[in-house]
Amino acid sequence: MLADLARGLATTLKAMFEKPVTIQYPEVKRPVRTRYKGRHFLKRYENGLEKCIGCSLCAAACPADAIFVEAAENTDDERYSPGERYARVYEINLLRCIFCGYCEDACPTEAIVLGDNYELSFTDRRSSIYTKEMLLEPVPEGGQPTPQKTPPGMFSRAIPEMKDPD
Repeated sequence: MLADLARGLATTLKAMFEKPVTIQYPEVKRPVRTRYKGRHFLKRYENGLEKCIGCSLCAAACPADAIFVEAAENTDDERYSPGERYARVYEINLLRCIFCGYCEDACPTEAIVLGDNYELSFTDRRSSIYTKEMLLEPVPEGGQPTPQKTPPGMFSRAIPEMKDPD
């Protein structure tokens, strides 16, 4: 019995002089793994147009039903994305989100990306719903903010005719 007590005290004394494993969180941030899935972001093209075309495939793939997308039509006077449509409303309820990454996998334009930000805390339910404005990344240098005015016919569904090589 006394030997067990001495062994326990020796273990405690040894642990007291070892380097602590604890990271001082607010001052020192631990790097995340490359496949970590954190806060969502909506990407933009280099010219400033949004990559999201409002197809709602991310919302359909979401098993937690955390994403809501409402699409609207692009015009030459008000262009948000290079496609026919854009996401007029894009919301993610982070209280429902399970950070599985299915939305990222389902997106045909790679518009939605799960980043490495893990500092997500909310004081009320309203602040847990991220809107499109909160999700969109800033306009890249040299790009223009949306909506943009584009020349007529610059973005159309018309496929140019194939010419015979002869």
